[in-house]
Amino acid sequence: MLKNRSDKLTATESEPAAKLGIQSDETRLVAKMLAIKALVFLYGGQSFQALADQRIDGVYGWLELWNRWDALNYQKLAVQGYSAVGDMRPTMVFYPLFPWTIRVVAVVLNDYLVSAFFVSTLASIAAGILLYRLVQLDFSRATASLAVWFLFIFPTSYFLHIGYTESLFLMLALGCVLAARTGRWLPAGLLGALACLTRATGLVLIPALLIEAGHQYWTTRRVNWQWLCVAIVPLGFGAYLLLNHQVAGDPFAFLPIRKEFYYISPAPPWTGVREAIGSLSRTPAQAQIVGVQECLFIALGLACTIASWIKLRPIYSVWMTGNWLLFTSVSFVASVPRYTLTMFPIFFLFAILARRRLWRVIITVWSLLYLALFASLFAWGRWAF
Repeated sequence: MLKNRSDKLTATESEPAAKLGIQSDETRLVAKMLAIKALVFLYGGQSFQALADQRIDGVYGWLELWNRWDALNYQKLAVQGYSAVGDMRPTMVFYPLFPWTIRVVAVVLNDYLVSAFFVSTLASIAAGILLYRLVQLDFSRATASLAVWFLFIFPTSYFLHIGYTESLFLMLALGCVLAARTGRWLPAGLLGALACLTRATGLVLIPALLIEAGHQYWTTRRVNWQWLCVAIVPLGFGAYLLLNHQVAGDPFAFLPIRKEFYYISPAPPWTGVREAIGSLSRTPAQAQIVGVQECLFIALGLACTIASWIKLRPIYSVWMTGNWLLFTSVSFVASVPRYTLTMFPIFFLFAILARRRLWRVIITVWSLLYLALFASLFAWGRWAF
């Protein structure tokens, strides 16, 4: 009797201790993420000054350094809103949640550039914590910590820190999947809808969540009517179509605009892959960035997609497959290294490989070298996805 009572007390007392341990782990995780952010910004600024032979004026100048390419379009949308005519017409292809969020935060901070960085910073930290918790559902804390490490040092992870949608989209997608995995289907549906309002690839959450519901039924043999909340997810995409209809008079106005200004239209995957291979014959600089690197990350995504069907839960395999097909099923493949960042099960696989010291070293060195290369190119004003 005394032994049983002692066991119960030990088990009860261990629960708060475990929670404190998890909170402590997450606190260290946040510190690590912030340290990586600071180092990326420091390195980017120093490499810009060395390569461009220009000084950076003040703290604001260090932020403006990263305000390039699509980041400018999101801020224009935050300031001016959508329009189907004039200079704003090409921005119809960008989904609205990120610029809307910038606009809301700018009411408080009174600066759109600072607001964009603020949103990305909070969202990326939240994404790191959510990834940590998601990995722990199937693997150890050590594996979860490694997964976050590989996310934040991935060669294109600098997009998590600047005015792009990657951090917000990852936060919403990870939150959606984590909610579904833990049986909270209403939050999963709502977060999925917001993900669809952030990026087109949010639609992949629909088959992913349906597969998860099927997997849960297979293991429990019980029907959960909350699975119907999956129907909420496409409402986010519907809101984007409604925006197109209100602004341009056509719910699919973004499709011809994307083709006209960005030379992108739907096509079989082999068309986009063939186009990327053809870019290998360009000038040396272009051949490396829009040829070699696009092809390498297409191959990495494909290899990890195949591995996910062997090593991971079906919801992750469907997410990987759907994203890879959407990235490559276009007439002109572009920015696959950046898009690969949102294929988060890759970091599960990296962490599993990294249980072996040799693989941990290989993945870490590869990630850091190419992160340094791509981040310096981007900060310098060169195209880097």
